[in-house]
Amino acid sequence: MPLSLWMSLAAICAMGAMSPGPSLALVLRHTLGGGRLPGVAAALSHALGVGLYALLTVWGLGALIVRFPLLFQAITWGGAAYLAWLGIKALRAGRAGALRAEAMTTSGSQAAREGMLVALGNPKLILFFVALLSQFVTPDMSLAARAIIVLTAMIIDGGWYVLVAVSLSHSRVLPWLQARAHWINRATGVLLLALALRVVAGPIG
Repeated sequence: MPLSLWMSLAAICAMGAMSPGPSLALVLRHTLGGGRLPGVAAALSHALGVGLYALLTVWGLGALIVRFPLLFQAITWGGAAYLAWLGIKALRAGRAGALRAEAMTTSGSQAAREGMLVALGNPKLILFFVALLSQFVTPDMSLAARAIIVLTAMIIDGGWYVLVAVSLSHSRVLPWLQARAHWINRATGVLLLALALRVVAGPIG
């Protein structure tokens, strides 16, 4: 996979992870209520759920390319429209997307279980991956390239939430995130709209 293509994928995955939402609020709650270890447990289990969805999406899209190229093209354009809709929604969120996370009594096992459930129980996550990864999967993509896509999504997701859990356990990162949630939303919106326009212009890479 070319470095420029991978950087595009990594940037979108990073913005998706950083966007204020239920996953980030979950990690914050467990960190506030149980300390660093439950927060990290929630982060890592959530990343495993994300990796599973990414794996299923990559293999499913690969099969569609080979067997149903017209259907894959329709999914690609539909994905572009979905990414554009997410971008507009993020831009319109403004300060409404600010985080409100409260502490809860928790344990490492509970945090890990809920982290996985939040990832696997979020239907929007699989839609996001179908929309996103349809722009990167190609008919001749090697096993290594597919693995890179899955690992990129999983490592960036887990890395960001682990960073949040570790930082929050001994700093004022929550107020910082709350104050800048609207800027994160705006940056995410611009990036998603740019990707949607790039798809309309032609294949990425």
